[in-house]
Amino acid sequence: MALNVLVVDDSAVMRAIVIKTLHLSGVALGQIYEAKDGEEALRVLDENWVDLALIDINMPVLDGMDLIDRVRQNPETSDLSIIVVSTESSETRIENVQRKGVAFVHKPFTPETLRQAILRATGVIDERQDSKSPVSGGGFDF
Repeated sequence: MALNVLVVDDSAVMRAIVIKTLHLSGVALGQIYEAKDGEEALRVLDENWVDLALIDINMPVLDGMDLIDRVRQNPETSDLSIIVVSTESSETRIENVQRKGVAFVHKPFTPETLRQAILRATGVIDERQDSKSPVSGGGFDF
């Protein structure tokens, strides 16, 4: 099953890195959408089917925490799989994210780290586990 993914980060460079890492992760991807803040992300979610959102916490206009709250309050998006991808180091803030039923991945991260977080968040079966080829993180550290 190919996942439609929304990448939300105020940095265009970081969005590009996350998208590149998604491709390197080996996860089956459908459409990839981008948003520079929470408000833009809500518009994308209103107009498109998205299976997974990768969200930064610290953004202007509508930050990641408020975006998660808005997504969870909307019956049409309340079940959306969400992973926060952030440099956030505050344990309290990370715990708050996890209390919302959201996975957390620290920047920097490898394609394999992202892959495993996506598989856990979406419940998708890792088809590579049945293959005889070893799983590799690809040696990249983003």
